[in-house]
Amino acid sequence: EVQLVESGGGLMQPGSSLKLSCATSGFIFGIYDMMSWFRQAPGKERDFVSAISADGVATYYADSLKGRFTISRDNAKNTVSLQMNSLKPEDTARYYCAVFTGTLIRSPMAYEYWGQGTQVTVSS
Repeated sequence: EVQLVESGGGLMQPGSSLKLSCATSGFIFGIYDMMSWFRQAPGKERDFVSAISADGVATYYADSLKGRFTISRDNAKNTVSLQMNSLKPEDTARYYCAVFTGTLIRSPMAYEYWGQGTQVTVSS
């Protein structure tokens, strides 16, 4: 059974940094799996944040987040992380990791397996 468990969310001040982690199990991590982060604010659609190839070489970001967010993975520990810097109130959302199983990496429809998410709230 594929399991994804996100952690690291919290209540943050604007301008601060936070690192989210996603622990995975139930599949062979680091061979064929592109991993991604999405986020969803209340009342809004689930939006693509970032993706990373199985070998960690290729990374992709939402245009609006380039330069502030960094995705990484540790194939020895079966984890994928998201470093978020210079947090803004508009970054407030529930953040999800997911395993890419489709064709369009920026579309939530391309992902079959999701974690439960971790809440990030940015507020002064």
